[in-house]
Amino acid sequence: MEWLNELFRDPASAAHTVLIISLVATTGLIVGSIRVFGINLGVAGVLFAGLVFGHYQFKLDETVMDFAREFGLIIFVYTIGLQVGPGFLASFRRQGLPLNLMAAVIVLLGAILTIVLAGSMGLEIPVAVGIFSGATTSTPSLAAAQQAIRQVPHQPGDLSGPGLGYAVAYPFGVIGIILSMIAVRSLFKIDLKREAEALSQSQDGSGSGLATVNLVVRNPQIQGARIKDLPIVGEHNVVISRILKGGHLEVARPETTLDVSDIVLAVGPKERLEQLKLIIGNESSVDLRLIPSNITTRRIVITQPKALGKTIPELDLVRRYGVNITRVSRAEIDFAPTPQFRTQFADTVMAVGDSAAIEQVARELGNSLKQLNSPRLAPIFLGLALGIFLGSMPVRVPGVPAPVTLGLAGGPLLAAIVLSRIGRIGPLIWYMPISANFMLRQLGIVLFLACVGLRAGDRFIPTLLGGSGLLWVCTGALITLVPLLGVAVAARFFFKLNYLTLCGLMAGSTTDTAALAFATQMANSDAPSVSYSTVYPLVMLLRVICAQAMVLFFMPYL
Repeated sequence: MEWLNELFRDPASAAHTVLIISLVATTGLIVGSIRVFGINLGVAGVLFAGLVFGHYQFKLDETVMDFAREFGLIIFVYTIGLQVGPGFLASFRRQGLPLNLMAAVIVLLGAILTIVLAGSMGLEIPVAVGIFSGATTSTPSLAAAQQAIRQVPHQPGDLSGPGLGYAVAYPFGVIGIILSMIAVRSLFKIDLKREAEALSQSQDGSGSGLATVNLVVRNPQIQGARIKDLPIVGEHNVVISRILKGGHLEVARPETTLDVSDIVLAVGPKERLEQLKLIIGNESSVDLRLIPSNITTRRIVITQPKALGKTIPELDLVRRYGVNITRVSRAEIDFAPTPQFRTQFADTVMAVGDSAAIEQVARELGNSLKQLNSPRLAPIFLGLALGIFLGSMPVRVPGVPAPVTLGLAGGPLLAAIVLSRIGRIGPLIWYMPISANFMLRQLGIVLFLACVGLRAGDRFIPTLLGGSGLLWVCTGALITLVPLLGVAVAARFFFKLNYLTLCGLMAGSTTDTAALAFATQMANSDAPSVSYSTVYPLVMLLRVICAQAMVLFFMPYL
């Protein structure tokens, strides 16, 4: 059995490295999937499995472990950037700006509180930032902190400190977020059914989302006016897709003129459709979508490179095919296209027109599931290279003794956000199928957490059971509860924020899917998911920046 002992105990062996990481990952994922009172550790279970293996002296070669950890980190943050990039700017639109401001306050309050507690309790910054990451269940900030420690000049750089702090603070981090939701509900004596009804009514009148309306022309002042000359159409995300003129149903074209008694079908935000109604006339009882005709609708996915980066007028589908594009779906957000809108790979458009013409349009736009699902490796590796280049670029910051870099966490994240927002450069398309993105992201974070746990394992039990363990737990509890409860109470008391929206904000400000699942289950509604997804991109980026800033600015002094 000498071969078996060598396989498990020889750190220099490649087989040993793969075996230990695989066993840690398998054990951690199984443990993380176990639910207790509806809560599970998820992928964080890999960290705790790594701590156990590390405690029992299962070691990896230091160089190999550093590579696996850093490579996992790069893959993880890069795929996150690809996911949040397309919707990053959209999250700051009018409805999302107040929520993002509140989420930013929660993040910044947590960071400030961490520094204050670290200074008053004598905690080392690496440990304090690890507690900050665990208390807010933010694995990316843990990764960013470990990477930033390497950049601090003339410092020993204890890479196990953040992992230990994270592991000690994480369990209450998950529970504390849920307790905060329950506390707010109890404090304000909230009726969930009433909150759901109020939210539904506010959304119905807010203009959020897209709607359709059939309008009959009654205003004689627009007699003979062209559709493209109506003040609401085009510039304000409103599209008129069909028109019933003289008993004949046809596709509405920009040059189509309006006559009194015509009936039009319009698509757009609800508040804009109300404005269009004031201009055109009354709502019609006739639904043009139900009138038998050759006109049909079809969702088409844009996968043809020649169709990318073009506006709807540049595609010229109405003149050439008589097909109208009434709405677009991008990054799970539906909107009516404006004349300035430019297509990106994987956009899904709603086409209205004759069935034969729509088939021609589908061929021109691509509509290829094979293209949609096929991996595009060259843009991935080029994006990683650009991310590492950005992360390694030194930037002089006043007050910092050495140049600051974004590091292997910030560089790939920034590169992915920018590239996914651009979408395409020449033949290179920065699009990754959701399944592929999730697979690579999980692989990256599993590699990272397994290595972090293995490195810190021999110190975890003594720390947890020693005098500092309870101090760290209490510190993490304060970092979890104080910012969440402070902002939540203010949001409810002063701004009358709907409780379901507030729960999504609280879960999103900690990027905690377990808390989101609890909120949706408690409310029996998907409403919390809306505010969660609204604040998620900004919070993810802010937590990474805060973790790096705490290390770079305060580690040399605390």
